[in-house]
Amino acid sequence: MPDTPHSLEPLLTRIAEALERLAPPEERKETFAAADAFVWQAEGGRFLAVPHVNRTPIALLKSVDRVRDKLLDNTENFARGLPANNALLWGARGMGKSSLVKAVHAEVAAKHAAKGASALKLVEIHREDIESLPRCLSHMRESPHRFIVFCDDLSFDADDTAYKSLKAVLEGGVEGRPQNVLFYATSNRRHLMAREMVENERSTAIHQGEAVEEKVSLSDRFGLWLGFHNCSQADYLAMVEGYVAHHGLKIAPEDLKAQALEWAMTRGSRSGRVAWQFVQDLAGRLGQTLKD
Repeated sequence: MPDTPHSLEPLLTRIAEALERLAPPEERKETFAAADAFVWQAEGGRFLAVPHVNRTPIALLKSVDRVRDKLLDNTENFARGLPANNALLWGARGMGKSSLVKAVHAEVAAKHAAKGASALKLVEIHREDIESLPRCLSHMRESPHRFIVFCDDLSFDADDTAYKSLKAVLEGGVEGRPQNVLFYATSNRRHLMAREMVENERSTAIHQGEAVEEKVSLSDRFGLWLGFHNCSQADYLAMVEGYVAHHGLKIAPEDLKAQALEWAMTRGSRSGRVAWQFVQDLAGRLGQTLKD
């Protein structure tokens, strides 16, 4: 007895389901309306909205006035649709490189939102996902918004080839960087690779200059270099006093200075991070809470 249309229905359903599994997923168009900040997830090819960004108010970032003003001006130009440079913030640990990027974004985004201008979005991409950067940017290219793509603690090892994806995006690729995207990165290394790697390449290569030129030239793609250096004792104390005043902690000035200096001595360094860690410890010992 021949199969009837009704008896073939389960088979056809299974075939249709199998074809759906084989077909590539439909490309989603991101609206970026859910938040002002996102984290790019390379594995799923999607943007995770961050409703509350962990950042420090720009007024509390001390001893970085010069680099703060330069990054503010650059970001403001970009938000207004004017020419702007990709920025590399490099230098001493704990001196507020990533904090400054997030604070500057908040400052400029709020200013332009008040004017009803196109929103300025912050998108963080993790170091291990740099190879997926071209795919990440493809979602932003047609968006009406403007984007700062941010990579914290960017650096490359000797056998790492992910830097090639970044070079192509920053400058020189066929598509290049979209006009509505700017790339900001922080690193402890000015040239994004360790000094011993540079020296080893030079000592073993036939053409020493060419051996490292390809990797070192990556940092040249950043038009704006902002250096962060170890702070003085006066700067460190100013950071501590700024945090204490902002959070309303009750302590005598002479006790604050003595305890802050002792804390820095036990840590063997002075920086914005050390100052913040001291203030958290101080608040706990005083039994006082910190502002959100």
